[in-house]
Amino acid sequence: MKKIFALAVLGAGLAATPAMAQDNEAIGGLYVGALAGFEGVDVESAGSSVTLDGDAAVYGLTAGYDLSLGSAFVGVEGEISTSDSSAEFPSGAGAAYDGLKTSGQYYVGARAGLALTPGIAAYGKAGYTSLDTSAFTSAGSLSELKENSGGFRFGGGLQVALPGPLEARLEYRRSKYDDSASGEFGEVTTDQIVAGLGLRF
Repeated sequence: MKKIFALAVLGAGLAATPAMAQDNEAIGGLYVGALAGFEGVDVESAGSSVTLDGDAAVYGLTAGYDLSLGSAFVGVEGEISTSDSSAEFPSGAGAAYDGLKTSGQYYVGARAGLALTPGIAAYGKAGYTSLDTSAFTSAGSLSELKENSGGFRFGGGLQVALPGPLEARLEYRRSKYDDSASGEFGEVTTDQIVAGLGLRF
């Protein structure tokens, strides 16, 4: 995860250089896009007695609107994505369920950014996210416990204008979900690095 956080720090540093963006115009308007990348999930049991992690691919769809403010922009966006991360507690952990799986994720939030050069912008984002989870037992002795938990997501990235109405993105985001995630499991967080291809109107 250290490399992930390094990328986040790099993105924050880029966003903190407004002098570079003085002569550049930020792109605005509606957009839709597809994304795919890597997800790492971390689970900390109630009481912080046991922790575990897993990773998987994540992919989804996004849409939003940006308002150009000269060299800066602000916007709103929504996203729906899915993954199949699975993490298991070590034997002897004493939990009723053996592990946790993640599936659907939903996000709505705001973002703001700066044009660094013509066609390249850095941005940050934050908003509400929800996560579908399933607690499971390896032996199938208990039925899956399915729950949906809300949380907070923040992140940042770079977007690059491509020929015509196309644009590409590289983005890091971290989501932290409340303690209700699958009951006894305590705290669940996800870290994602995704690449996206979008169409701007």
